[in-house]
Amino acid sequence: MREFELTVQSAEDVVGERSFHAHIAPRWQGMQSKSGSEISIPDDLEEGVNLHVQGSNIEFDRYQPLIQHAARAVGINSRYFDELHEFSTILDAERYVRVDKNESGPVHARDGPIAQLGHLLENDRTGRRKLVQYDSDEDARDRPGYYHTATLGPRRVLEAFPSHELPKEVKHYYAQHTVSLDNNRSIAHPKVGTSYQRSFWNDQLDASPADIERLNRELEETLLSVLAEAGLPLRAGTGTYVKDAYFTPTNSERDREIVELDFTRIKHRQESVVIKHLADGIAPTAWESLEVLVTDGGEVSPQDIADETGRHPGSVRRALDRIPELVEREYEKVSVRSKYIADLVHDAVTEAKEATRRAAEAGAKAIEAAERGLDQSTSAFIAWAAKHDIDVRDRDGDELRLEFGIVDDIKRKLREGYELWTAADMPEDRYRMAKVRYKKEIDSGLRSIDKTEMKSFASVAWHHLG
Repeated sequence: MREFELTVQSAEDVVGERSFHAHIAPRWQGMQSKSGSEISIPDDLEEGVNLHVQGSNIEFDRYQPLIQHAARAVGINSRYFDELHEFSTILDAERYVRVDKNESGPVHARDGPIAQLGHLLENDRTGRRKLVQYDSDEDARDRPGYYHTATLGPRRVLEAFPSHELPKEVKHYYAQHTVSLDNNRSIAHPKVGTSYQRSFWNDQLDASPADIERLNRELEETLLSVLAEAGLPLRAGTGTYVKDAYFTPTNSERDREIVELDFTRIKHRQESVVIKHLADGIAPTAWESLEVLVTDGGEVSPQDIADETGRHPGSVRRALDRIPELVEREYEKVSVRSKYIADLVHDAVTEAKEATRRAAEAGAKAIEAAERGLDQSTSAFIAWAAKHDIDVRDRDGDELRLEFGIVDDIKRKLREGYELWTAADMPEDRYRMAKVRYKKEIDSGLRSIDKTEMKSFASVAWHHLG
């Protein structure tokens, strides 16, 4: 039995990219392939025609009437295509806007919506995790934002868009070989798009008008939300959007219904989950399991964690069950729920190790001070400095130097040191005149407190203590 191919192209399109290709294959019950295997046919269909249609730059609801028109053109009765079978399935679809390349940077920036969707809403380790950030083309030429995508399954999409279900890919991309094109050509400017990703879920969209409208709504709302999050205007005529051969920028009615991408809310929710568990205390087995999850680069199972930590697999599974907000379990695979949570846990693990090291060092220095004949109050100051990773330089003839690491509340730390220093009968003026250096976590930049500021602070501290 022969199968046929049909190509349909817009008469006004000289480039040939507003077109579709249809593969037409007759089907009937009991039909077998050349190898002898039976071809799956819906039970309620005695005989029919299977069409696989692939096109571009055509509105989704235009495909069916265009297929009928094309059928008539080659002598096929168009009534065969009046109704689509309920098994008809949408395999792929995308909505896009073309953005001026001088305006699209916030979309693909490292802290832009695509990167944040990928880091905050995608699982830390699954078989289909996808965050792509290519900034050079096929010829290794620099092109910032050349191909950036974040792909989200239904559960992750729901976190960002509570009314959405369809798995999607958000993308910012250039056509191939556009680096050297003149800015006057529309193709020199990138597309920002959202596409439906059927392979990321077990459900499907049929080709009914209702599902086509659902598809349109979710893709357009997602696209508008990403543009709004990047700070781009959602109106035509602003110079942000570029007309191309197929579409002219027009205003959408959906911009009144866009879903705000509240990454701050998502971050706070994930931070609160981590803080809750750390504050409540995590059992040693759960803590060790988290450490393996955030430091291992491959797929991890409870058995892998047990082998790594020397724990019984049953103990590992029970420990993981106690922290469901932090980890996600599917079959025999375990992962941290998001890249952001993984980063927070990794920082906590690192800090715990560092705190243990500092505590051990503090104890050693206190013992050393005692062995050198220093009194208990002096030992307490030395141990405090070691515990908080403060480098104390107290040499004769030089000013006292206190070098802190990252500190959130430098005044509180200095007050603690001041109390221990004076309790050890150290010269008050020497502490007040100390050279202090520290880092603030907000930007990790090194900062200094000069003597004037230090004197002022010490006076306040002295008045408070007095």
